[in-house]
Amino acid sequence: MKKLFIILGFIVSILALILAVTPLSKIAYIPAVAALIFGVLALVTSKNKQHSKKSIHLIFLMTIIALVLTTYKALFNTVEIGNTEQLEQKEKQLEEESIEELEGINLD
Repeated sequence: MKKLFIILGFIVSILALILAVTPLSKIAYIPAVAALIFGVLALVTSKNKQHSKKSIHLIFLMTIIALVLTTYKALFNTVEIGNTEQLEQKEKQLEEESIEELEGINLD
C-alpha cells in the first residue's frame, strides 16, 4: 500500500510541477493537494516500519515547490492589455469587406 501511495504521489507531484510552470498554473492546485494527500497517506502507512522516508520527503518537496510557484504566479503576474485600437480597426475592415461580398452575391 505504501508503494502505491508513493508512486501516485510522485506522478501527481510531477504533474503539479509541470502545470505550475505553464500558463495553466491555476490548475496546479488540484494535483498539488492530491500529492500532499498521497504523501501523508504514504507517511502514515510507513510510520510503523523503519524504512527510508526520503521518497516521501521528495514528494513533499516537489509539491511545496509547485505550490510556491503557483502562488507566486497568481499574486505577481498581471495581465496587460495591449493596444486594442488596431484590433478594432481590423475588425471593422473585415466587417465592411464581408458586407461588400454579401452585396455582390446574386440570389435567384
